[in-house]
Amino acid sequence: MIRYQPFVEHHILRPIGPKVAIPLATVLLAFVASAPFSVTDALAIMNGVVFGRFWGSVIDVIGIICAGVIGYWVNSHATHLLDLPAAISRLPAWVKRFRVGSPMFLIVVRIIPGFGGTVATATAAAFKVPLWIHVATMSLVAIPICVLLTLFGDQVTVLVHGAEARAHMYIMHHRPHWHFRRRVPHVPSGPTQ
Repeated sequence: MIRYQPFVEHHILRPIGPKVAIPLATVLLAFVASAPFSVTDALAIMNGVVFGRFWGSVIDVIGIICAGVIGYWVNSHATHLLDLPAAISRLPAWVKRFRVGSPMFLIVVRIIPGFGGTVATATAAAFKVPLWIHVATMSLVAIPICVLLTLFGDQVTVLVHGAEARAHMYIMHHRPHWHFRRRVPHVPSGPTQ
């Protein structure tokens, strides 16, 4: 994808325009981030690759906030599907020090990779934590990580394009030059007068 970033930018993003591409990417990030056990790292990196530092970070922020609202709504209707007491009992001891459902619990449990975000969202919905506290705790943990990954994606793009440009210049200046001389028939000139 990084190799084709100028093509994607020129032939796909410009024709549909930023007024359409950015909201579509935001909605995609929101739905992926709100799904249980989803990993948004790759999507955040791709936001940096495709949209750059600023717009990639804006998409991350809006997408994470929308994902918090969507995830809370889904979990408030489907909390019975997750065995919450069993999931809470699997948490490490350093997380269990905090009262279940408290803002600090929601922040600390999100740090656990894999199922931490799912447990935090399900806990917030089951314990009727206010929506704004759930979104704030989710944003506090997820936004800095996603923005750092977006910056990483942008820097990787710059690095790859810079390396490709340098390699192209090297190849163009140091390639073997094959010069085949055309044989021009030698026509002897006659005596000069």
